[in-house]
Amino acid sequence: MSTSFHAVLWIDHQTARILQFDVEHVQVDTVRTHHHPHHTHSDGKQGNQDSQTFYREVCDSLEGIGEVLVVGPQTGISDFKNFADRHRPQVAEHLVAFERMAAASEGQLIAKAREFFVRYDQMAGVTLPRA
Repeated sequence: MSTSFHAVLWIDHQTARILQFDVEHVQVDTVRTHHHPHHTHSDGKQGNQDSQTFYREVCDSLEGIGEVLVVGPQTGISDFKNFADRHRPQVAEHLVAFERMAAASEGQLIAKAREFFVRYDQMAGVTLPRA
């Protein structure tokens, strides 16, 4: 599945799981930070450049997806949203909702996303076949 209409992104500051899906298929991609343990900025913050690289890679993985539900810990989703709004507005416009959610299995993420997008599409007047 090269592109799909819906996806759910679970993101924190170290890992992003992108689950693209349609009625019959699910494709999972994972992006991880590239931490360099001895890299410290003069202000004492570690890994700011690593975070930028991580968020760019996540945005690259989301290109071509019509609608993305973003879930995860509050700071993870907030920091990613801020990055996308500032640096990748063409991706940010496809991030349709942000919800706090603890770590979850792929099955739980897909179930949450399917439930969300049924409501979301109904509100938008879109009729999609059910799984």
